[in-house]
Amino acid sequence: MELQEIYGRAMRFEFLSIEEGVFLFEHAPLTELMYIANELRKKQVPHGKVTWIIDRNMNTTNVCVANCKFCNFYRIPGHPESYVTDIETYKQKIEETFRYGGEQLLLQGGHNPELGLDYYTALFRELKQLFPNLKLHTLGPPEVAHICKVSGVSHHDALVALVAAGMDSMPGPGAEILNDRVRRLISKGKCGAQEWLDIMHEAHKIGLTTTATMMFGHVETIEERFEHLVRLREVQAMKPEGAKGFIAFIPWTFQDVDTLLRRIRGTKNLTTADEYIRMIALSRIMLPNIKNIQASWLTVGKQVAQVCLHAGANDFGSIMIEENVVSAAGAPHRFTASGIQQAIRDAGFEPQLRNQQYEFRKMPEQIEEQVITY
Repeated sequence: MELQEIYGRAMRFEFLSIEEGVFLFEHAPLTELMYIANELRKKQVPHGKVTWIIDRNMNTTNVCVANCKFCNFYRIPGHPESYVTDIETYKQKIEETFRYGGEQLLLQGGHNPELGLDYYTALFRELKQLFPNLKLHTLGPPEVAHICKVSGVSHHDALVALVAAGMDSMPGPGAEILNDRVRRLISKGKCGAQEWLDIMHEAHKIGLTTTATMMFGHVETIEERFEHLVRLREVQAMKPEGAKGFIAFIPWTFQDVDTLLRRIRGTKNLTTADEYIRMIALSRIMLPNIKNIQASWLTVGKQVAQVCLHAGANDFGSIMIEENVVSAAGAPHRFTASGIQQAIRDAGFEPQLRNQQYEFRKMPEQIEEQVITY
């Protein structure tokens, strides 16, 4: 393979193969990958601003039977620390989110065997009745798969019912690496790679906007990372004309503190800053049909995420008023609304508040700054 030939194909937004992606990862100088990815970003996101969002990550429940070996958040059914969030807690936290300038709840939870489709549709309807302007960016393919099994319904029927109840968009958790060898080792209780992809394709068919993710730096091979990217790209290519499909891609690094993967298998996150920036650039190059690439400041920190803005990323994600799952595995970083904007400016870009559809929002005239606690 010749680097210059592959660079030329990338600059023409052609679909590179798994083998070509691996070749770039192993042989291309980082500065050259950053240059190409940055040029692609300029063409795909010509406004040149870096977007961000104000939202809150809440959990419906911490009860889960998936037994993921990288998760410290879940509790088994019947555990004394298990819970299902009550409506008063939702009300208090949503009201607080609005005071902080947010309009969206990123709502996820565990695979709770007692919570099926009726529970979630009733919850969504109640939240929308209480807060008509609230946006619900909620669940994910593994949760939808679990709901379908508990309730005995198809992916299509579950998604249609959830959307009718108030689901506005669907995030992409539970992708980890879309390869079943990896999934058997780290998240055996979740849906397989193909079911994850099938649920996303079904969501796109009914016009539901979604995001895609990748958690890397654990037991996967480099080839499996690029298999993941190609499979996402293929699903995006199948979306109906006019559908947004995957509106963004968010890669982040495995957080290993106190996880079973580290305690039992000795698996550590050895991802360097160089490697993360390299994967951001290659995400832009390998995914020419996904417009927005987000840098995960939560897992790699402010400075590395700022460099990623010059390596193909155009989004800084959320200030995350609340986040429980990744933080429980050791992610220490936090941002306020003013802090995230300053970080974007310091990187040489203009910050732009957005919603989940990547439409620009005006900054609220009055916004209460949350207090960061550790």
